Amino acid sequence: MSDDPRDVGRRDFIIASLAAAGASAAFAVSAGAANAQDTQDALTPSADAGLGTAYTGDVVRGKKVVSALNVNDLAPGQKHFLYFQGVQMPTGQHWYVSVAVARGAKPGKRVVLVSGVHGDEMSSVHTVQTVMNQLEPAEMSGTVMAVTDVSSPALESMQRRWPNSGRGIDLIDMNREWPGNENGVTAPSRHAGLLFNRLLRPNADVAIDFHTGTTGFHVSAFNIASMDVPEIKAMVELYPVGQTFANHAYPGVLHNAFVDAGIPAFAPEVGAARVLDLEMIPLFVEGTMNVLKLHGIIAGPMGRTSKDSGVFIGNSALPILAIQGGLVEHLVKLNEKVEAGQKIAIQRNGFGEVVAEYTSSVAGEVAGQRSDAMSEPGNPLAFILFNKTTAGDAEIYPE
Repeated sequence: MSDDPRDVGRRDFIIASLAAAGASAAFAVSAGAANAQDTQDALTPSADAGLGTAYTGDVVRGKKVVSALNVNDLAPGQKHFLYFQGVQMPTGQHWYVSVAVARGAKPGKRVVLVSGVHGDEMSSVHTVQTVMNQLEPAEMSGTVMAVTDVSSPALESMQRRWPNSGRGIDLIDMNREWPGNENGVTAPSRHAGLLFNRLLRPNADVAIDFHTGTTGFHVSAFNIASMDVPEIKAMVELYPVGQTFANHAYPGVLHNAFVDAGIPAFAPEVGAARVLDLEMIPLFVEGTMNVLKLHGIIAGPMGRTSKDSGVFIGNSALPILAIQGGLVEHLVKLNEKVEAGQKIAIQRNGFGEVVAEYTSSVAGEVAGQRSDAMSEPGNPLAFILFNKTTAGDAEIYPE
């Protein structure tokens, strides 16, 4: 087997580089999601079709529980704290989702902030909490709603995926389930459908879905966004972060479900999983406050933006996968510029011998690196953000 990392690129990254195959796969997934949504729409009334707010009568930790929410039903000029009743557990109990609403004293736009779609993404949760703590509803025009723990069972063990128990434990990525299906065949699909139909979509004029890198993988501060949509581009440019991934990403992610529903949305990525990155979080808080100012929800001068951070914008990301097992040594850092043919990492076996060397086949910037010191074959070691000469359709990346 060749140790030339360019051979790895030709062999293992075909799903990202063959645009035609990627487009076919994306179309098939989109068609399946559309069919599921058609079935759902036929069987389940939408929360914004006159249902209004529905209280279950339950109170959890002193907070009322709702099964549907219309933020316009809440008293203006106040903050409200509720639980949303999600899907049932095998015991028949419900998974509850925390909902905080800052309803302005005056009418205006409605912005939805989401985090906790993946259970190992702590900085995303802290970012949303920090924004909400800075809001004064009496001085606001419009509403900001925060949902901070979408995948409660995944958060319980601080793991990325939802541990679905339908046919034995099956780990399901909630950020491939949207817009969900209230009558779906898995609990995560039903949970996504309940949230999207009865909580998220009915209360959003704009949505931001916060994430971080996955466990064992560190990412730079960047946004994933469809930059060809003017309303989205205007918001993303207000973040003082170093990179923007200008790509539609893959079907099933939450911010794309919002976009498909006609709601401008994008996904910030706030560093590493399982930690609070207290240096990176303020960048996304500042950008989000800028977005709220853009939409007239809060007043005040704009903070720093992408112009101040010298943002690098790329429309594709080259994944570099391990071809051996062993210790990984990175030769470049996050946000560092690399040239085509530049060596970016090496790997050593138990004897300390170099068993693999990895180079970038493109010029761009380092957007992500494996943070775990060891890797088995097939694990992503790095992603290089770059620009394709001809942008393709949605790309699917290994995790």
